[in-house]
Amino acid sequence: MVLKTMLKILILVIIVLFVFSSVNYAETQEKSNIVLKAMQEELARSMQVLGKKGSQAPYFIGYRITDTYRANISSAYGALSNCTEKRSRILDLDVRVGSHKLDNTHTIRGRYDYEYTMPVKVSVEDDPAAIKSALWLATDKRYKAAVKKLIQVKANKGVSVKEEDQSDDFSKEKAQVYSGEFKTAAPEIAAWKKRVKEYSAIFNDYPKIYNAWVSLRSAAENKYFVNSEGTSLQHGYTRWRLGIMARTKAEDGMELYKTKSFDARDLENLPDHETLKKAVLKIAKDLLALREAPLMEPFAGPAILSGEATGVFFHEIFGHRIEGHRQKDERNGQTFTKKINEQVLPTFISVYDDPTLKQFKKVDLNGHYLYDDEGVKAERVDVVQDGILKNFLMSRSPIEGFSRSNGHGRAQAGRHPVSRQGNLVIEPSKTVSREKLRRMLTAECKAQGKPYGLYFDDVVGGFTFTGRFLPQSFNVTPVTVYRVYVDGRPDELVRGVDLIGTPLTSFSKIIACGEDFGVFNGQCGAESGSVPVSAVAPPVLTGQIEVQKKYKASDKPPVLPPPQRREK
Repeated sequence: MVLKTMLKILILVIIVLFVFSSVNYAETQEKSNIVLKAMQEELARSMQVLGKKGSQAPYFIGYRITDTYRANISSAYGALSNCTEKRSRILDLDVRVGSHKLDNTHTIRGRYDYEYTMPVKVSVEDDPAAIKSALWLATDKRYKAAVKKLIQVKANKGVSVKEEDQSDDFSKEKAQVYSGEFKTAAPEIAAWKKRVKEYSAIFNDYPKIYNAWVSLRSAAENKYFVNSEGTSLQHGYTRWRLGIMARTKAEDGMELYKTKSFDARDLENLPDHETLKKAVLKIAKDLLALREAPLMEPFAGPAILSGEATGVFFHEIFGHRIEGHRQKDERNGQTFTKKINEQVLPTFISVYDDPTLKQFKKVDLNGHYLYDDEGVKAERVDVVQDGILKNFLMSRSPIEGFSRSNGHGRAQAGRHPVSRQGNLVIEPSKTVSREKLRRMLTAECKAQGKPYGLYFDDVVGGFTFTGRFLPQSFNVTPVTVYRVYVDGRPDELVRGVDLIGTPLTSFSKIIACGEDFGVFNGQCGAESGSVPVSAVAPPVLTGQIEVQKKYKASDKPPVLPPPQRREK
């Protein structure tokens, strides 16, 4: 009897909780609908009224509102150094005058034609009148600028030589309608204050680490999108990042640092307490070892890149060069523009970009999204198949041979979308074990008469030049690099290394791929701002890599020892 009563109570509690959560969800969705409805109504009014007084009417208008909540806690020396929360709504709009063939966004050649517009802030309250007012004023301003720009575009075409790429300025896409769950940031971040303080206090035991901090960042981002083609979207995500950073200075003045980040879409997907403590301890010990490591001299020869390092390598020197808009812009180097159906990588390597991937081997991927920032559904794009270039990452800016978007138009709030990477995956058709990869490295060193090769274990990012006004080069920033000697001596940690080179030469030297895939999660900055990206890749053996010396400051380490610390 008691058991039956308890069971009834449990069922009743579950029903109450379900009803309560359903009501909350319904209320949240209703608020989302207020924003979308205001956008749709003002869009319809703008399309109906603009151009009625003699000027040319817009053929397309698109609105995107990005609603972002961010929370951040950080700690240094075992004490909180920052604790902030911020909520914002940013409006982005695309007003086009002319036609899909030629409109006001067309590049005016012979001058610097990048237009930066200040972000338009929208009320964070669900007030239709306030939202519509912001839309109205921004649309009016953008429309006037569009009409003026189209006149300049037509004049410029009349006095300039014929463009190499005669593609349309804007693609025609199918309308999309989607309403996803409204995302909210979990309140658990406050409970992490104690843990973040505990992690940062570990560095107090290492006096030669001059500053270090641990941070936990949370973001909930909801995007609303409508356009004059009938697209209506509401979708979002949550993102968590626990970051660890430590800095020191070598006796010769070189600034050194180590960093490690853990990314997840949900808080429970972050590593457990013991794993994070071990990560902090490893960074401290690795940084002190790096401080005592010898300087690396300029070198060109064989090397192995870890999976994570390979991901950054491909992101920088390959991924940016297969973004569609770079094939159309005559100011870009256009490394691969004319190489469709030609071999650009070894035949055992394929590459695809798939934003629809949420995870790789239980690791959350930063580059996941459902719809891009032009309202186009995300797609997997097979860029390279068995070494042969097949496709580009496309936004709604067509290029010769590629007339439609494949869902890669991306932008930071407040910036105009261009084609960008999402989840870039390097997929070899054959791999070798870690041990065999090392044997192949030493064999290649002997064949080239080199006493050692290099192993790039850890990298933090990099940059590349894709324009014609500078050499087509890249610079990847390694942190942990080892000399691997052919005579059997133990691997030797070195410091002061920058990995440099040119893309076509670097790809031609790849010999083999390993089995241990790595994931690089990060933020990528380019013309359209900072967007979250991922790269998944195997270790790679290359016959030649080039490194140069890193910049070194002249200041000595601190004269005074740090206060209240114990010698280790």
